[in-house]
Amino acid sequence: MDKSSNRLARVEEELKRQISQVINYELKNPDVTGMVSVTKVKVTPDLRFARIFVSVLNSKNLKKTLDGLKESSGFVRSRVANTVNLRTTPQLVFEYDESIVYGEKIDAILNDLKQEEKHNDENN
Repeated sequence: MDKSSNRLARVEEELKRQISQVINYELKNPDVTGMVSVTKVKVTPDLRFARIFVSVLNSKNLKKTLDGLKESSGFVRSRVANTVNLRTTPQLVFEYDESIVYGEKIDAILNDLKQEEKHNDENN
């Protein structure tokens, strides 16, 4: 791992922390409902753009929540600019992280298989 990728990883981690903080404690957008978690941040090497991956639990309307985050990206960016010391704060692009939903599906399938196996063992 060279110095630039190491720095990028540190910047991504710091942005992840600060963006989570802003979304959960400062954002007052009524469209953003449920528990929003920042799962990952990917920053371009020139630090101009950051893809913010979020998972959302218990949202009234997932699409509205994601649209609300996109609408609020300027506010979130300006709040992050005050706390993260970068020459330029990247443009924030919010994306839904489906990996948690995907993981839950896999868990459900594995549980079904276990139940089936248990059932078959009891009948033999």
